[in-house]
Amino acid sequence: MNRKRGLLVKSSSVRRIVVILLSLIFIIAIGLLTKLYGGPGQNWVNHSLGGVFYEIFFCLVITLFFPAAPPLKIAASVFLGTSIVEFLQLYHPSWLEFWRGYWLGRTLLGTTFSVWDFPHYLLGCLLGCLWIYGLDCYFNSR
Repeated sequence: MNRKRGLLVKSSSVRRIVVILLSLIFIIAIGLLTKLYGGPGQNWVNHSLGGVFYEIFFCLVITLFFPAAPPLKIAASVFLGTSIVEFLQLYHPSWLEFWRGYWLGRTLLGTTFSVWDFPHYLLGCLLGCLWIYGLDCYFNSR
């Protein structure tokens, strides 16, 4: 255990945070590559597959801030939140369109509602849940 700024910090907690941050870098890179892909199935990869990585990303972000939260609750919360964002794509007020006018806004908020995004969100949340569960198993067994 290390003592930093008066807080007692387990070295395994620090390692867990580092692994989550590395996982996030990996997921961000893969997610961005889906936006740049130009081969067979380009439309599906560019517009749908990225949703799987989007969900995994948010599952990992939440577990970073709430490490004790159960993986299934994290995944369910992410699915609910991103489903709300998906339905917001049916809504086009000027303030929301302003943010969608930027690449990051389009990437995070989306522009077009598609019911076919939900299976990808579900798959991403299940994979995110398994990812977190795997991290928990690894770090709790040490």
